[in-house]
Amino acid sequence: MIYYTYILRCEDNSLYTGITTDLNRRFEEHKSQGEKGAKYTRTHKVVKLEVAWVSENRISASRLEYYIKKLTKKQKEKLIVSGDLESILGNKIEAETYSRIRVSSIYNI
Repeated sequence: MIYYTYILRCEDNSLYTGITTDLNRRFEEHKSQGEKGAKYTRTHKVVKLEVAWVSENRISASRLEYYIKKLTKKQKEKLIVSGDLESILGNKIEAETYSRIRVSSIYNI
């Protein structure tokens, strides 16, 4: 099964990072601010899917999510622009095991 690690931008310009097996479904759950969305996105309106990476399994996706969540906002913004996991996370992960997805304007409100 394929897993995605993603970063969302909220209305207040904050960032939320998560994992899923279905980007479309999960984006809609966050956007709806219902109980299926994350606790954070229920109180911070989601406006955009910024970036996502594909992983071969849940362990890899969770590992990437963990390290992204430890970054500063400035580092996360740099990661969104560059998409270069290796330059931001260094040797904490095996960057070559992840593939960045170009997200389309479909994910903008």
